[in-house]
Amino acid sequence: MEQNVSQIHEHDLRSVWENEERDFTQWLTENIDLLASELGIEIEDARVEEAVGDFSVDIVAREMNTGETVVIENQYNRTDHDHLGKLLTYSSGKNAGFTM
Repeated sequence: MEQNVSQIHEHDLRSVWENEERDFTQWLTENIDLLASELGIEIEDARVEEAVGDFSVDIVAREMNTGETVVIENQYNRTDHDHLGKLLTYSSGKNAGFTM
C-alpha cells in the first residue's frame, strides 16, 4: 500500500500567487470546490470579473442546493471599508444569497 504523507507549511500568499487578480482569483475559480468544501456548501458555475454596473466582482458563482448567487471579493491585505463597500455593492447588484 502506497502512502503519501505531507506536512502543511504556512506560506505568504504572494509566494504562491504573485498577483491577486491574475493568479489567485483564476486559481480559486478553477478550484472553487475546495472553498465550497471548507464552507460546507456546493458551488458551481464560477465566473471571474463579472460586471456589476461600472464595476467588476472578482468571482460570481451559484450555490447548487439553493440556486442562490455567490459573490466573492478577494483581498490579500487586512479587511477595510473599501472592500466591505465593494462586497456590499456587488452583493446588492447580483442579489446574492452568499457573500465572501
